[in-house]
Amino acid sequence: MKICTNCQIKEDIKDFALPEIKFKFFFLPTIAEIALPEIMDKKQVAIVGAGVSGLLACKYCLSKGFHPIVFDTEPDIGGVWAKTIKTTTLQSPKPFYQFSDFPWPTSVTDVFPTGQQIRDYLRSYATHFDLIPHIRFHSRVKGISYDGPSSETWSLWNGTGEPFPPEGKWNVTVESIQTATTQVYTVDFVILCLGRFKDVPNIPEFPAGKGPEVFRGQVIHSMEYAAMDAKVAEEFVKGKKVVVVGFGKTGLDIARECSSINVSKFVESHIKRKLPLTKFNIVPQRSFSKDIRSCKITYLPNQNDFFDEVEKGSIKLKKSQTFSFYNAGILIGDDHSTQIEAEVVIYATGFKGVQKLKDIFESSRFGEFIAGSPRVPLYRECIHPQIPQLAIIGFSESLSNLYISEMRSKWLVALLEGVFKLPSVKEMQKDIVQWDDYMNQSTGEYHYRSSIGALEIWYNDQLCKAMGMNPMRKNGPLANLFEPYGPIDYTKIEA
Repeated sequence: MKICTNCQIKEDIKDFALPEIKFKFFFLPTIAEIALPEIMDKKQVAIVGAGVSGLLACKYCLSKGFHPIVFDTEPDIGGVWAKTIKTTTLQSPKPFYQFSDFPWPTSVTDVFPTGQQIRDYLRSYATHFDLIPHIRFHSRVKGISYDGPSSETWSLWNGTGEPFPPEGKWNVTVESIQTATTQVYTVDFVILCLGRFKDVPNIPEFPAGKGPEVFRGQVIHSMEYAAMDAKVAEEFVKGKKVVVVGFGKTGLDIARECSSINVSKFVESHIKRKLPLTKFNIVPQRSFSKDIRSCKITYLPNQNDFFDEVEKGSIKLKKSQTFSFYNAGILIGDDHSTQIEAEVVIYATGFKGVQKLKDIFESSRFGEFIAGSPRVPLYRECIHPQIPQLAIIGFSESLSNLYISEMRSKWLVALLEGVFKLPSVKEMQKDIVQWDDYMNQSTGEYHYRSSIGALEIWYNDQLCKAMGMNPMRKNGPLANLFEPYGPIDYTKIEA
C-alpha cells in the first residue's frame, strides 16, 4: 500500500531540491539564456555498455549538459538484444517495456515484440535523441583505475558528499577491436551499464572424467549459439540430437527453435523448475512469491505453441538437478544413471555477471567491494558507498528492466546535478545491510541475485522522493492503490 502525505513531500523538496529550484528560477527568462553551472558543463562521463541502460544513461546525461562517451564492444547498440536467436521475443508485455517519453510505434501491434522489432525500437530511440555520435563502437574497456584519495576513512561518499570532489579522476583503458590499439580516457565519472548478461558465461563444473572432454559431440554456450547467423545456427543443429541445459527464457527459445528444425531433446538441469505444470512433471518447489522477489518469473508468449511441440515429442522435458557427460551424450538423475544421447549440448545456464563487474576494476580492493558478499552491495542498487565517482545501472534486475533503468538514470543524473545528496557512508551501508537481510529472508537460495522483484513501486517511490517528486503518480487515491504502475506513469519525472 502506498501511503503519502503532502507534508512529507514538501519536507523532501525543502531538504534536497530547494537550492536547485532557486537556481533554476534565477535563470528563467528564456531558454537561450539558461546557463548550466560551469561545474557540469566541463564534466565528462564514461558509460560502459550501449545496451538499454547505457542508452538511457547517455540520454539523461546529455539532457543536463554533461559530456557522455559510451563504449561498447559490438558494432551496434542493443546489448543483449544485439545478439539474440531468430525466434526470441520480448518476455515482458510491451506496455511494461518501453521508454517513458518514447512509446512503441503503432506499427508494432504484438504484445510481445520480436527481437528485430526491439532492436528497431532501440535504434529509433537512439536516433531520436541523437545518441549515436556519443558512442564508440568496437571498443572494449579493458579496465578502469581510480586516481584519487583513498575511500577507507570517508564518512561521506567521495569524501565530500559531492559527486565531483576537488580530487579524483577515473582512467578508462579502451582497446579498439578493429585496430588493436589502446587509448586511455580520463573522465570525471563512470557509469557501468554491464548488466548480468553476456561476456562471462556460467559453465557448470564437473568431477574429473565426467566433463565435456569425454563427450564425442559439440558443447557450446547459448552466447555462442546466439552469435551465429540464423542460417549458420540452423545448419549447426540440423539433423542432430540436441540437448539444451537450462530452463530459463533463453533455454526455452533455443529448444523451440531447434524443434522447428528437427527433433530436439530439452533437458531442465542445473537451473531449477520454473513452469508450474503437473502434467509435464515440472511443478516448482518454491513459492510463486519467491519467484517474483528473485526475478525468476519466465513469460512464455507462445506457450500453446511451445507445449504443442512437447505433446508431439519434438521437445522432451527432463527434470534433473545435476548432470554429467558420457561419450555419446549426457547422464542425469540422482545417480547419473539415465543416459540421453546427444550430438550437440547447448548450455543455457546464464552468465557470471558479478565476475564481469569485478574484473573491470584494476584495483583488487574495488573488485572485492563488488564481489565481497552474496549480492553486489549497492545503495539504491546503483551506488557503492566506498567506490568514488562511479555508479552501476542495469545490474540489479526487476520485472520491467527497461523503465527501472530509466528511473535509475534520472535519479543518478539528479544526483550528479546536485538536486539532492546521498546520506553518509555509514547510513548507506546500514541501508544495504537491511536490504540484504530482506533478500536473504524472502528469496532464500536466490539471495545472491540483485533484484528488486515485487518491490518495484516502493523502490521507485524512494527515487521519486529523493528527486523531490511526488511518488503518487496516479489520479486519485483509489487509482494509486489498485491500478498497476508502468513506464507511462513516470513520464513527467525529470532529473
